[in-house]
Amino acid sequence: RYSPSRIMQICKSILAIQIFKNFPELKEDVLWGGEFWSDGGHIDTVGDGRGLEEVKKYVLSQGRSVNQLKLHEFT
Repeated sequence: RYSPSRIMQICKSILAIQIFKNFPELKEDVLWGGEFWSDGGHIDTVGDGRGLEEVKKYVLSQGRSVNQLKLHEFT
């Protein structure tokens, strides 16, 4: 049995590997120290009374560096 934080760690690792495989130039030229993800994350359940609005609030509260790429900018 895996904890929610472990599942998030596994997903982030798999996605970063795939992105770097498809876009190797990102690791060398764009990203800070080769790190794709920032530390931390958000895990919530659907049935606890918060749901979508709580996730939206979390996402909107995340800072974004002026030089940070958006997902659609590296295609």
